Amino acid sequence: MTDQGSQHQVCFRCLVGGRVQGVFFRASAREQAQRLGLTGYTRNLPDGRVEVLACGSADAVGRLRDWLRTGPPQADVTGVACEPLPYQAYPGFHME
Repeated sequence: MTDQGSQHQVCFRCLVGGRVQGVFFRASAREQAQRLGLTGYTRNLPDGRVEVLACGSADAVGRLRDWLRTGPPQADVTGVACEPLPYQAYPGFHME
């Protein structure tokens, strides 16, 4: 029997604050997302935060959201705010 919740496709846009630019946060997030089979993107914002848009199974997106709370070793994450968006398939996961 399969868990229907983990198969549900979702998209979340997360804004990550703290020391997250210049510490390989985007590259590490892309690596994590690709490992989880997610699509979307990650990009630096002018205010110093990183935006991550992740789409895929609810379980995989949840795992990435958990990872965003700590990020790579060089990062110092002070906050993560995520909002659900309508599901949309993206071609892979890339950095902008």
